[in-house]
Amino acid sequence: MPERQQPALAYDPQQLLRLARYRMPFGKYANRLLIDLPEPYVVWFANKGFPEGELGQLLGIVYEVKVNGLEYLFEPLREN
Repeated sequence: MPERQQPALAYDPQQLLRLARYRMPFGKYANRLLIDLPEPYVVWFANKGFPEGELGQLLGIVYEVKVNGLEYLFEPLREN
């Protein structure tokens, strides 16, 4: 039986903290936290292709979190 891979967040908890503070750098939702982007927008990116680099990686994580209903994971990380 093949070994099950753990999600990238399991290897780098700092990435989750970075994600909780990362803002969309362009477009209709510029300056909005990635974790606050509307799900349809994130799904659109998933279908069209995520941008290269860190933004694309983080949007991919946001996509997985949103489509699996795990947004509550970000609540403790939100800045007051």
